[in-house]
Amino acid sequence: MARYTGPRTRIARKFGEPIFGPDKHLDRKNFPPGQHGVNKKRKKSSEYGVQLREKQKAKYTYGVLERQFRNTFEKASRSKGVTGEVLLQLLESRLDNVVYRLGVSPTRAGARQLVSHRHITVNASVVNVPSYQLKPGDIIGVREKSKSLEIIVDSLGTKKYSKLSWLEWDDSLMAGKFMNVPERTDIPEDIKVQLIVELYSK
Repeated sequence: MARYTGPRTRIARKFGEPIFGPDKHLDRKNFPPGQHGVNKKRKKSSEYGVQLREKQKAKYTYGVLERQFRNTFEKASRSKGVTGEVLLQLLESRLDNVVYRLGVSPTRAGARQLVSHRHITVNASVVNVPSYQLKPGDIIGVREKSKSLEIIVDSLGTKKYSKLSWLEWDDSLMAGKFMNVPERTDIPEDIKVQLIVELYSK
């Protein structure tokens, strides 16, 4: 299964944000990577460069490679509504992202692995496709034999995730509900989707 496996802190430093989740190294080195780091004079980015950077940021944030990202964009452009907002809604509705949002995993990469390794259920059936698109009313749970996994127990125990209005979580059942597709204002990611739309529209 294709996914980004390169250096994460370096990419996070490039964008100046912990886009892969909490990163103690980023806290120490909150300046761009490279030999000259914070003292390096950067040329002003072109319009294309700014748009490309925003697309890369979205791809790294959600752990999606180019072909899948483009397919998601094309699906968003065929849907009713504002293309950029629909694109974010489709990315947020992915199973791996919702597992992360519910706090079952501290990172999206970890959530993707939990799904791939068959630890997650949707409506009581095991689903091992990270890109699975959830629908309002779907119940996302931890498989019965996986409820004692240390990584899941630790992640749920820290409660470092922010509660979102479009998700519900039941600690006793170790299951959550996808209440509705989130509005743009309910999505905390700082991604300028209009720049991505403009890039693909060229």
